Amino acid sequence: MDNPLNTANSVNIRALALRARLVLRRLGAPACVAIALCVAGVAAWAWLLPQRAAQARVMARPLPAPSSLVTAPPPPSANQNLADFYQVLGEKRYAEQQVKVLFDLAAKSNLVLSQGEYKAAYDKASRVATYQIILPVKGPYQAIWQFAMQGLREMPFASLDEIGFRRDSIADATVEARLRFTLYLKDGEP
Repeated sequence: MDNPLNTANSVNIRALALRARLVLRRLGAPACVAIALCVAGVAAWAWLLPQRAAQARVMARPLPAPSSLVTAPPPPSANQNLADFYQVLGEKRYAEQQVKVLFDLAAKSNLVLSQGEYKAAYDKASRVATYQIILPVKGPYQAIWQFAMQGLREMPFASLDEIGFRRDSIADATVEARLRFTLYLKDGEP
């Protein structure tokens, strides 16, 4: 025979399940989702609270004292900065070889490089010579930029002062560009 206690529990569970379904239907789907999110938020908060307490305990511990303090090196002097500046400059006597480097890089990039224009100058106050190079090149846009960046990598004492592009038609893959580099050079030791 069935246990009367077992039957009462199953009736109570069925009755509770029926009441819960009726309440959920009355509330509607948006309210059920909101209730589920609230329950999930409370559960997450309850889980994170002990984690946060443990983290606070770790952060509250005093840091061990360093055995010796590390001090930053003093900033370089003006004379050291000036010496470093002159160290980076290129040699004036090799200016023509630097132009050859640019022509070689253009050839490696499959660019058509016409004859360039060159202009030398010297600033007595800074004792720095400049050698301005204007190069008209033709080729794909990406290849021209790669050539310019490679030139700057090869000659850290150079600057790319100007670059201009011209294309005859929008469908044309070949671009004409005019690049102006300046080489900063030293005569010898400053």
